[in-house]
Amino acid sequence: MNDAHLHMVVNHFPIIGIILGLGVLIIGVVLKNKTVINTAYGLFIVGAIFAALSMATGDGAEEMVENFPNIGKQIIHEHEEIAEKLALVLYILGVVSLIGWYLNIKNHSKAALVSFLAITLAIVGVFLAQQTGTTGGEIRHTEIRPTNTTTVIPTEENEDK
Repeated sequence: MNDAHLHMVVNHFPIIGIILGLGVLIIGVVLKNKTVINTAYGLFIVGAIFAALSMATGDGAEEMVENFPNIGKQIIHEHEEIAEKLALVLYILGVVSLIGWYLNIKNHSKAALVSFLAITLAIVGVFLAQQTGTTGGEIRHTEIRPTNTTTVIPTEENEDK
């Protein structure tokens, strides 16, 4: 398994994890259920770990595909820039989640405040995750790029069109 393959394996969880975690955290806060809140924190912590794995495999994946037709360095650079911002938010959210988890276990008065901080970070993270996922998908899926660069190769079926 090479870095490009590993990157494809690990890069989805930070995106899915932060989206699910945000939903679970909001439900936990509304229900005032510490177990549900801690579950969200767990999702955020695992998401931060997978973000680190995604970042670690990203450069190797870039080297493998940057010279493929219809890819180029610019589109990869855009993805890399937004992915770095998402990773930073996920790392901070992971630390906040560890603190929140600890405060929930200790029944600390500041636990609710940390939950709201985590919600705020997760909302920012979901926005960045959407951009990261889209720019990452655009690298190999030219059909989803804003300016579609896919070339139609004439075949017998579409020659007359």
